[in-house]
Amino acid sequence: MHPSLRLLLALAFTSAAPLARAHEVAADMVAAARKFLDSLDAGQKKQATYPLTDAERENWNFVPIARQGIPFKQTTTQQQALGMALLRTGLSHTGVARANAIMALELILKELEKDTPAGRRDPTQYFITIFGEPSGEKSWGWRFEGHHLACNFTVVDGRHVFFAPSFMGTNPAEVRTGPRQGERVLGEEEDLGLALINSLDDAQRKIAVFADVALKEIVTANKQRVEPLAPAGIAAGQLRPAQREKLLALVKVYLARYRPELAAETFAKISAAGADKITFAWAGALERSKATYYRVQGPTFLIEFDNFQNNANHVHSVYREFKGDFGHDLLAEHYAKEHGKK
Repeated sequence: MHPSLRLLLALAFTSAAPLARAHEVAADMVAAARKFLDSLDAGQKKQATYPLTDAERENWNFVPIARQGIPFKQTTTQQQALGMALLRTGLSHTGVARANAIMALELILKELEKDTPAGRRDPTQYFITIFGEPSGEKSWGWRFEGHHLACNFTVVDGRHVFFAPSFMGTNPAEVRTGPRQGERVLGEEEDLGLALINSLDDAQRKIAVFADVALKEIVTANKQRVEPLAPAGIAAGQLRPAQREKLLALVKVYLARYRPELAAETFAKISAAGADKITFAWAGALERSKATYYRVQGPTFLIEFDNFQNNANHVHSVYREFKGDFGHDLLAEHYAKEHGKK
């Protein structure tokens, strides 16, 4: 990488937060959510909204099933535009591009599967659900979810924004026929993982690789809560400088799905918890087009990537936080304080 480009990337993750802080993201989310809700009729609004404390808020998934909320299929073109505007308040340009491409892959699957069962693959079967009342002072949340795309945002006290759990997947991982041939929506996540594992020497690889066969699925699936996984793999502190840079670049690729303000704030937390404690663990082949799995884990977060299904042409990837999923710990602290005032 050219030194000047490396500097720009570093600045993007270290300087963005002071310039445009996460509470500005929260304000954008409130405005966009209100506009979306205002566009709905009474029946649609009832379908789209739940209390923040409802169990449905943590009932997330990434398989092609019906969700609770309002699907694009039942909205107008204008309402869909407002729904996408809400999604853009949480995702970066890169994240939005990935989300749009993932949704569009439903048309590829529709063709590959000859639409069997009928209607299963549908790019309008993506749901928006609002939890609580969008507010610049109170806590609330929202979800944009469908097949292979799950974006869960929680805003605590109108200021603190959490974006985990967050899932992106692709089937096919690489489009091999038709006008979109060669497209790999999550190719960067796959290529950087392969570049890192192949940069390790034999001794390092013995520490990093915990299985010769890739896992068939991400370990954490759609669990509401996750704990650190084992084996730990190789720690950043055991890597050479260039390898360590590859590991941090891999983490930043996942964070780059989100608004720069959120990415910068989250990377600062990861760094404060100890970048040298981040570990990289691998299972499976060491080359593309064969089944692979990796996880990147730090004191505060977990990333999983798996490409096993459909002859290693079906990717699942997830970003989780041990205390930040659904803003759980900060919300619990908030509720405890509010209960203490009564």
